[in-house]
Amino acid sequence: MTVASDAPILFFDSGVGGLSILAPARIALPTAPIVYAADSAGFPYGTKSEAEIAARVPALLGRLVERYRPRLAVIACNTASTIALQHVRAALDIPVAGTVPAIKPAALQSKSRVFGVLGTDATVRQPYVDRLAAEHGADCTVLRHGSAALVQLAEAKLRGEPLDPAVARDALSGLLNQPGGDRMDTVVLACTHFPLVEAELAAAAPRPLAFLHGGEGIARRIAWLTQGQDWPASPAPGTAVFTRLDQGIELLRPALAGYGLARIEAL
Repeated sequence: MTVASDAPILFFDSGVGGLSILAPARIALPTAPIVYAADSAGFPYGTKSEAEIAARVPALLGRLVERYRPRLAVIACNTASTIALQHVRAALDIPVAGTVPAIKPAALQSKSRVFGVLGTDATVRQPYVDRLAAEHGADCTVLRHGSAALVQLAEAKLRGEPLDPAVARDALSGLLNQPGGDRMDTVVLACTHFPLVEAELAAAAPRPLAFLHGGEGIARRIAWLTQGQDWPASPAPGTAVFTRLDQGIELLRPALAGYGLARIEAL
């Protein structure tokens, strides 16, 4: 199937977390047209039930695909990917890339054979995470902790608000205080919001920890799925779409512009 050169890549998340996936994708495909969609009316996903997410995400992506006619959709959200990816692929007639917690790289890298998975409550309890841990980290102790507050911290950071260092400290303590936490050397950032506050997490850590996330791997996947397709000769301003516009979205405008998203629209 021929793809028009101006057909965008659609990135989807509950909020701004997917920007951690968009950033390496823009490096890999610098002239790709971009539509970044955030379900601000449904934010946050990490505290919602599986049934809510499985119903909401495919419906929203169907509306977005109808409006923007993307060549590819990227679910730039670990919670939505672990719960709704198969539902979305069944509903859409374009390729869909999901976001997978970087458990395999963590298992390969960890020297102590103890690593943490820091995500939302909804992500860390998924059987999908069980399977990844069993397949790639069978000889490791895999600690898990969910933090809704850390998601809010990332959103606040991009709005330019003052940050409470206790939020990052508490999130890490949820892993470090578990049995085996004293030997943990690596933390998987299993929510796309969390790389946006990696500096805050590193500052809160009582000792050096390695933080891993899947942004570069997803960027390579996007490039592979679109190989051979035509792209514009030069980059154009991207579009950020929100399911609800409010004052908080306006405060995000400078940060969004830094990711090449100059236009803001409502779905």
